[in-house]
Amino acid sequence: MTRTSAPPPTALYGAVLAGIGVALGAFGAHGLKTVLTPDLLATFETGVRYQMYHGLGLLALGALPNQRRAPLFLLAGTVVFSGSLYLLSLSGVKWLGAITPIGGVLQLIGWGLAALDARPRQ
Repeated sequence: MTRTSAPPPTALYGAVLAGIGVALGAFGAHGLKTVLTPDLLATFETGVRYQMYHGLGLLALGALPNQRRAPLFLLAGTVVFSGSLYLLSLSGVKWLGAITPIGGVLQLIGWGLAALDARPRQ
């Protein structure tokens, strides 16, 4: 008997990312508007925007079969991409921006895998 692993809780990942994205968006709009420079606030908002995109994308992928590989890449990519932008915005440490593209690459890999796994089986 072969044992298959359970699929990742894709919709759960998406719901958590989206929920935290709403909270961080409100925090940025109300709590950081007078604290951060306009450039740093825009950087923070970019992190929130991409977190929401990927949260909603993961919710959608949760409804599709065979999505075992993409969710973890999308989750990790979002944590790295958005997380580095949040840290950069709040700390002002510019070298954190060098980490952001790593998250973007993980997200691109995730979407590529999602497309491959969504292909019709023959």
